[in-house]
Amino acid sequence: MPYVAVKGGEQAIRNAEALLKAKRRGDQAVPELSLEQIKQQMQLAVNRVMAEGSLYDPDLAALAIKQAWGDLVEAAFLLRAYRTTLPRLYYSKPLDTSVMTIQRRISAIFKEAPGGQKLGPTFDYIHRLLDFKLAAEDNDFVAPGSDKFDIKESTPRVAHTLAQEGLVIPPSDGENNNNHAIEDSTQQAAPFDITRQSLTTPTQRDARLQNLARGDEGFLLSMAYSTQRGYGKNHPFAGEIRMGEVEVVICPEELGFEIAIADITVTEVQMVNQFKGSKEIPPQFTQGYGLTFGYNERKAMAMALVDRALQAKDLGESIDGPAQDEEFVLYHSDNIEAQGFVQHLKLPHYIDFQAELNLIRKLRSDYERNQDLANSASANAEHGVSNSQEVTTA
Repeated sequence: MPYVAVKGGEQAIRNAEALLKAKRRGDQAVPELSLEQIKQQMQLAVNRVMAEGSLYDPDLAALAIKQAWGDLVEAAFLLRAYRTTLPRLYYSKPLDTSVMTIQRRISAIFKEAPGGQKLGPTFDYIHRLLDFKLAAEDNDFVAPGSDKFDIKESTPRVAHTLAQEGLVIPPSDGENNNNHAIEDSTQQAAPFDITRQSLTTPTQRDARLQNLARGDEGFLLSMAYSTQRGYGKNHPFAGEIRMGEVEVVICPEELGFEIAIADITVTEVQMVNQFKGSKEIPPQFTQGYGLTFGYNERKAMAMALVDRALQAKDLGESIDGPAQDEEFVLYHSDNIEAQGFVQHLKLPHYIDFQAELNLIRKLRSDYERNQDLANSASANAEHGVSNSQEVTTA
């Protein structure tokens, strides 16, 4: 798209960048915010940026937040842009989230969930009142002692209780490795990679889940909410929500055996939804699935609800709500793409606007000329009627 050069524009851009840096730094008398402070005390913001930036690195996410002046969407943009410059050395094995060092694990459908429940860190049971004690410096908060959940062990999934009775439809793809539905995952086709392949619709669930995992939290939240308000057949229950650390495992060809390279924090959600059945499928529950980097519970829950809504076509349900429209959801959930289309409107569009301005002027001139002709014809017609009446009267 051609732009008209503006005299002095380069210096103006340099000044704007310098002003941005000064504004971002703030009052020089106030100590500068360190990356470690952001990483430790703004963990939820860091986790969101890692998820939407599609790169697990708390240090880089903290840097992106600082550079973006606290704008989390811009920070995710920075992180994802940096991610594209990195070489891909290995593909990791699917995360086995059934073996997790659990920090939080709850179920809303069984009080006595197999393996027990752990509330963990959550806003769920606190009053939404400003805590003015936080305005004071040097607050000291001590975490309670660890318990049995702080060891890595296999914790049975709540959905397995329903599966044993045949009351839940097993997932078609996506999290099947975690649920041990497939004994030998090496026999399965390689999953779709949205970072290497262009997304087209209709698509499979593995591509949908990847898209949702790095989609904008606010967009997914509104889509999930819409399904609960009647714009889609979603009657959800939180089957299980778990958050903790899992191992990332790779199998280098030069070694010939698997090695664990890191422990990362993830949030996993399984929603169960009522399903009345069809001619081929008896009444039972269906599943929605969400998995995100870090402690990102609201995003993972929204992802699970939207995942279930997008299964409507596979289950023979009518497409009644926007959250069930695969193309609408997948192509509008990415905030990096969305902000690019919206914010590019701030760039110079002088030539385009001049062309539209000339077109509007021409159309306006034609419109006024046609109006004048129509008014003239109407006046002549009225004058002719008047003369005719005068002749008749005489």
